[in-house]
Amino acid sequence: MSKSEKDKMVLGEPYFANTKEIAQLRLNAQRICHRYNQVDPKNYKERKSIIKQLFSSTTKMFLIEQPFYCDYGFNIEIGNNFYANYHLTILDGAPVQIGDNVMLGPNVSIYTAGHPIHHEIRNTSLEYALPVIIGDNVWVGGNVVINPNVTIGDNTVIGSGSVVTKNIPSNVVAAGNPCKIIRKITTEDKEYYYQKRKISEFEIEL
Repeated sequence: MSKSEKDKMVLGEPYFANTKEIAQLRLNAQRICHRYNQVDPKNYKERKSIIKQLFSSTTKMFLIEQPFYCDYGFNIEIGNNFYANYHLTILDGAPVQIGDNVMLGPNVSIYTAGHPIHHEIRNTSLEYALPVIIGDNVWVGGNVVINPNVTIGDNTVIGSGSVVTKNIPSNVVAAGNPCKIIRKITTEDKEYYYQKRKISEFEIEL
């Protein structure tokens, strides 16, 4: 039995993106995203209901600020206590798996989709898609781009404006274009909320 272009796409094999099947899948997601982005922001129940129709897996606790855009939706899986700020874009030709307690800043873009380098091949509409995995307790700053075939480990922070092209391990602060490890996260970081500004200077119960 031959594979459909959708099957090839999800499996990470080259596929043609200009088929009726793929175009219809994108249109379905675009229409659902349009509905989501038009809902009154105070209507959390309706917003959650729409996202649950779109994603392959959700939990009870999540919030995605409007507007939000994706290619297909059925390849997106989010963990518990997920938050995404304004203008999240996910090109989910391949699976996008996001763990628990993940925060995404505004204008974050997650790309699983890619195109061949040579123009003659690229012009045939041949594409590929490779997965993106984001672990638990990750904070991704604003305007970050996460490219195909990338894994970000648990507890890691990605600085704003970064372009993530390779895997980033757990328990580090990483930033830049291309994104690189700056330092490890240690227990000392528990004492501060920003640079050398101590949490203990305020009456805060954690």
